[in-house]
Amino acid sequence: MVLYIWRHPKPIAANGFCIGQTDINVDKRKIKRLANKIQRFTRLHQLPKVIWVSPLQRSLKVGQILVQRGFHCQVSPELAEIDFGEWDGRPWEQIAKQEIDDWCDNFADFAPDNGESLQELFDRVEGWLNKASAVQDNTSILAVGHAGWITAAKMIEAGQSVPKIAADWSRPVSYQQRSRLDFHPKKLAIYDDQSL
Repeated sequence: MVLYIWRHPKPIAANGFCIGQTDINVDKRKIKRLANKIQRFTRLHQLPKVIWVSPLQRSLKVGQILVQRGFHCQVSPELAEIDFGEWDGRPWEQIAKQEIDDWCDNFADFAPDNGESLQELFDRVEGWLNKASAVQDNTSILAVGHAGWITAAKMIEAGQSVPKIAADWSRPVSYQQRSRLDFHPKKLAIYDDQSL
């Protein structure tokens, strides 16, 4: 299975906030721009017109535009960003410094109240990749996802364990950037792709 996954467009007014599964708006023009990129890529490479998205509107709305252009849209909760629980949607400055320090010191297993740990995110990402690969082993899948999800997939590909400290977390992919994952049950290979 080959997965082409684009990071969603940049949300409106997200700077300074802890944004995981908070459903935040994106400029309609940016959503349309990403839909245009995906449509051109699909046409150029003669890929199936099926797009996988998370239920978060910064991903979902891209899929909804593509549906109007003849795509089939699959919504998968497993593609959502990490759940920051009680932190989600709050300004970083309003989150207690000690809680953030605890998270940075125990990066893999710490979860904010009612939230998800990084280990749980990795398990969810790997589970979705395995499930998608079992169903569509020799085909390409198109998706619109989130930075944390994509970063976790890249670390899984590299054979890295879940980071124990925040300093070991990789830089996120850029908004609207496409990544390619060649996924097989025993091997993942990922390439960042800036073309098109």
